[in-house]
Amino acid sequence: MTADTKSPLEHVHDTVTQLKEMRHYSKNNVEMLTTQWLMFDGELSKLKKASVIEDLMTKQSQFYDGLEVAISELEAVAVELTPAPEEGTA
Repeated sequence: MTADTKSPLEHVHDTVTQLKEMRHYSKNNVEMLTTQWLMFDGELSKLKKASVIEDLMTKQSQFYDGLEVAISELEAVAVELTPAPEEGTA
């Protein structure tokens, strides 16, 4: 199935899947950055470079939060686009 022949529900589903994958990698990146930060906070502070990492951690956290919002909103759209089960068919 090509992008041109997908239904809106399929597009939403594909986007949610991609966003969830991004969320997974984002979470891992935040955890790795936090680990590095904790290990080298003292040294970075002495070098006056701690603010560089703090800024990255803040941006990464904002990105992660934005992913959560986007996933929730698109999952709600997917529910709206999902056809209701047909009644009376056996």
